[in-house]
Amino acid sequence: MSESAATRPVRPGEELPEPALRKFLHASGLLADTASPLQVQQFKNGYSNLTYLLGFEQKEYVLRRPPFAAPKRGHDMGREFKVLEKLHRVFPKAPQAFVYSEDPQILGAPFYIMEKVDGIILSAREAQKRHPSPEAFQTIANAWLDTFVELHNLDYAGAGLESLGRPEGYVERQVTNWGKQYLAAATERVKSAEKVMAWMQDHQPKTYQHSLIHNDYKYDNLVFSDDSWQEVAAVLDWEMCTLGDPLMDLGTSLGYWTTASDPEFMKLGLPSPTVMEGNPSRSEIVESYAAKSQRDVSNLVFYYVYGLFKVAVIAQQIYFRYKHGHTTDPRFAELNKASALCCDAAWRAIQKNQIDDLH
Repeated sequence: MSESAATRPVRPGEELPEPALRKFLHASGLLADTASPLQVQQFKNGYSNLTYLLGFEQKEYVLRRPPFAAPKRGHDMGREFKVLEKLHRVFPKAPQAFVYSEDPQILGAPFYIMEKVDGIILSAREAQKRHPSPEAFQTIANAWLDTFVELHNLDYAGAGLESLGRPEGYVERQVTNWGKQYLAAATERVKSAEKVMAWMQDHQPKTYQHSLIHNDYKYDNLVFSDDSWQEVAAVLDWEMCTLGDPLMDLGTSLGYWTTASDPEFMKLGLPSPTVMEGNPSRSEIVESYAAKSQRDVSNLVFYYVYGLFKVAVIAQQIYFRYKHGHTTDPRFAELNKASALCCDAAWRAIQKNQIDDLH
């Protein structure tokens, strides 16, 4: 098993129906003999779609399916499969996707199977175990950013992805839709969330560039080839990929980019290897992105606020599912608090008109 395979036994209630899965794998040409042993583990990382490691006949694959009782929005397996199928041809760091099915008789939900990319996923847990040096983190951050800019510079029309989204009006739609999603998942009143939603409506940019955007680009969605940290072997989790403003993508990434100088509530609510020595500040990330991409980043407070609010909404949505018994994963028990803290930080960024030193 490779270093990136941070897996565990499948959580109770999230098992895969192996007889039906075996038949599908065989019919798809991935499994030669239906009697071959099939090993199924579940990846520890990730708070959204369920991801499993399948091992059989000296091969490994990754299966992704939506969470149980999750709404279809944001969990469209067919869309994610089509994105990977086309994107892998022009951007090999997108894993190769092999087969997709929405037959309810197999898993009871749509799913797809893709390649398993060997390497290192730098989650917060993995970073604590390996403890890369400050010099290593400079290399990591640079590789992270180079791949980000590479992604934003892709010719998405040439890849056949021009119908993936509607980049015109993207910012306005996102500000409105994420606000609606927050209100739909709210379990208590958070005043800072209300202030942030109103401010974003009034301060959103009206003109912007268009690119392919990932929408969840952070360290633990990359696979590094090895611990030299110089090469990104794969970018994972394409479920929210679309066409839009690349700075909205950067803002989302900055929302996850906690630093050592951030208040404790941010570091605890958004655990990330970016707090470790050697990582650049959010402002330094923005400066490097501007230099590498040649894009105007003068309105970055808006984009950072949007990124923090988006993280807040995702956390709140997952907590909503937990509160209503749709998942029993204990990691979700206090995500409502993490959501509120993100909104507090976003409002503080607005008041200070900066993206660092928010305490």
